[in-house]
Amino acid sequence: MSNPFLAPSTLPYQLPPFAEIRDEHYAPAIEQGMAEQLAEIQTITRRRDMPTFENTMVPLEQSGQLLTRVLRVFYNKASADSNDTTNALEAELAPKLAAHTDAIKLDAALYWRIAQLHDQRELLPLTAEQRYLIERHYTEMTLAGAGLDEAQKQRLSELNARISTLETAFEKNLLADTNELAVVIDDPAELAGLTPGEISAAAQAAADRGLEGKHLVTLVLPTGHPWLESLTNRATRERIMAASRARGSRAGEHDNRPVLLEIARLRAERAELLGFANHAAFVTADQTAKTPERVAAMLERLAPAAARNAAAEQAKLEALAGHPIAAHDWAHYSEKVRKAEYDVDLGELRPYFEAERVLWRGVFAAATKVFGITFTERTDLQGYHPEVRVFEVRNEDGSELGLYLLDLYTRDSKRGGAWMNELIGQNALLGHPTVVVNNLNVPKPAAGEPTLLTYDEVNTFFHEFGHALHGLFAHVTYPRFTGTNVYRDFVEFPSQVNEMWMLWPEIVNDYAVHHETGEPIPAEVLERVRAAQLWGEGFATSEYLAAALLDQAWHTLSAAEAAAVTDVAAFEAEALARVGLDNPAVPTRYSSTYFAHTFSGGYDAGYYSYIWSEVLDADTVQWFEQNGGLTRANGDRFRKYVLGLGGAGDPLEAYRAFRGRDAEIEPLLQRRGLAA
Repeated sequence: MSNPFLAPSTLPYQLPPFAEIRDEHYAPAIEQGMAEQLAEIQTITRRRDMPTFENTMVPLEQSGQLLTRVLRVFYNKASADSNDTTNALEAELAPKLAAHTDAIKLDAALYWRIAQLHDQRELLPLTAEQRYLIERHYTEMTLAGAGLDEAQKQRLSELNARISTLETAFEKNLLADTNELAVVIDDPAELAGLTPGEISAAAQAAADRGLEGKHLVTLVLPTGHPWLESLTNRATRERIMAASRARGSRAGEHDNRPVLLEIARLRAERAELLGFANHAAFVTADQTAKTPERVAAMLERLAPAAARNAAAEQAKLEALAGHPIAAHDWAHYSEKVRKAEYDVDLGELRPYFEAERVLWRGVFAAATKVFGITFTERTDLQGYHPEVRVFEVRNEDGSELGLYLLDLYTRDSKRGGAWMNELIGQNALLGHPTVVVNNLNVPKPAAGEPTLLTYDEVNTFFHEFGHALHGLFAHVTYPRFTGTNVYRDFVEFPSQVNEMWMLWPEIVNDYAVHHETGEPIPAEVLERVRAAQLWGEGFATSEYLAAALLDQAWHTLSAAEAAAVTDVAAFEAEALARVGLDNPAVPTRYSSTYFAHTFSGGYDAGYYSYIWSEVLDADTVQWFEQNGGLTRANGDRFRKYVLGLGGAGDPLEAYRAFRGRDAEIEPLLQRRGLAA
């Protein structure tokens, strides 16, 4: 059988031929891809002539095409539709791929050639993108340790391999424990308060595991669960919250405590080897934040006001409940306060959020209105799972833009959360188009039942599609800059901007239609929803900041300090108490043992990125509001200066070009109720 990865796909937009791909194809294609790329790098470094952009940077950018092609498909498969084979292969590959990356990043001859170009970059006849490409490769190789001596490089490679293995173990432990801890409900009366669709989804989830006649509450990635708002049975709420918070912290084969302790220690050791005080200093050195001190200054500025607002919200909840509020009570009574004070019940909005209409008349329609792009479902093209849908995206003039894949529903083989991946990244050098995928985790109702989204799921849908738009619009020359390959503390900015269209009148009035009656959502309801947006911001900001500061706490440890930590729960409690975010009723969005963002998801020392990017987002929303709102002219400007750039330029310079000045923090403070 021929391996479908060994040549570019002949399908439209080079869509991977999922119908032909089998699990046994991944390993040999990856092994061959690594070997080919190392040979390509050797061709560069064995040249005897002096380095030029054409003989060094171009072949470097052309290298690794097979490896990139297979890894993008494999890692999407491993996160969205894993199985025992892919799980084992991912664990096996982690140290090999880390060693492969090191073999390139630490190659002294390659580093010398790039350094020569870097020293002369202002004198060479280069485009701005070419000059920036040299700068990025030089910076990344320097930070990766290319300037270390051979003994140091050897230790660095050992650390990278072990850290990669541990990160993979953390993710697999979390997925397994999340599935094991799903809450089995024997008596449907314990689910009182849920809608028929939600109860149907719980019954379907139980049936899928062979638990006929029962109901199963599967866990989402954050600490809370969307059903906690509606469930009237306090014991059921407590069971769900306890299960969620227990993930990765139980003794046994899925215990993530020793895994994350070793990750923290080894990351700190690696940072010191590279000349940094700690892992956070290493990470932020190549982000827009630049130092962990700047991150801490912002987070610690916001934390007291957020904690104060959360305490005021808690007082209201307890007055309504007539008893102290526990973490599993918060969402339930928060909705009661929202109903009492604003006459808004987010749970009652679900009949207006039918998924298919949200997709076409909401998410897609907003993109058409702002950017002029159009969408056509391609039922002739196959995704990696039967539930995956494929859409062709075209510009206003009819020219091709790319493919968008949507994987909406949760399943046991999919990790928690929601995300966007690039399967094919546009670049002119290799002639690649764009193929992106959004993964969400919406419970799938029984056959014949409509998929009704929660308010938060609609918001997440718009958010993740913002990442997809960033990937689709980025138009670059070199693969290094494709799509969302930007600074991590900038990457959330475009997706957060896209959230604002969720309640924009021209959009919400069209997609928020009752799935049974066809009646649009009443205007007065929307006004009350908008008026109530500040309610709950104390909790939301506090739980987020707790996670962001916890991430920083783990990664501002020196190697000696990290080695001294033995009790994960105690470290976490002390870290949150230190910043005043240790309220038991407001748990951190992610406790350490299930903090996938930081211990396996690439956001290590970078979870601050969401609120860091939100400064830009809130400032941008203000610009849209001041300049006529949802118009094609505004969309074109945002696409030109921000989304279309990809990673091919300094993002803050791009923002200044778009906005006419640096971003200001005041719009964020007002949005979250944190202004003085």
